[in-house]
Amino acid sequence: MSVPLALLGLLEREPSHGYDLKRDYDTYLGGGKPLPFGQVYATLARLARDGKVSAGQSEPGDGPDRKRYAITPIGRNEVGAWLAEPVAAEPFLQTVLFTKVVLALMLGRDAAGYLDAQRSTHLRRMRELSEVKRGGALIDTLLADHAMFRLEADLRWIDVTQARLGALAEKVRER
Repeated sequence: MSVPLALLGLLEREPSHGYDLKRDYDTYLGGGKPLPFGQVYATLARLARDGKVSAGQSEPGDGPDRKRYAITPIGRNEVGAWLAEPVAAEPFLQTVLFTKVVLALMLGRDAAGYLDAQRSTHLRRMRELSEVKRGGALIDTLLADHAMFRLEADLRWIDVTQARLGALAEKVRER
């Protein structure tokens, strides 16, 4: 997730205080991983330095004085370009999952046991995500769906790999 671009996108809706940006980020984009306040303000400072946001005068409030940030035309153009650009597909045919299986086979360790443990971990996470979907808002449901589809793909890969483990073991031990 590009936090600077997400904050710019939130600012394109309307000028906001850092606190409000954090709240909206956590609500709509955080997916259960809240954005630290320090990161919000450090990012806003960099965006202001780069001319992508402007910081208004400090406003008195219940706590410390607060600044209202607004997106600039430079920031608006950057958000527009970012939103129009498709997310790149995974460029490499390498994953931690695959690396662990190959190394386990090379080292004579229990690759099948590792795949079983990984399957159990994925299934446990899918049950957690199902709970999120049952009681969650639409945003949470869609995020849970995305995560579940990725886990389902991993589970299919685990099944195929377990079926081919003997052949893979021979291949990696040829050396």
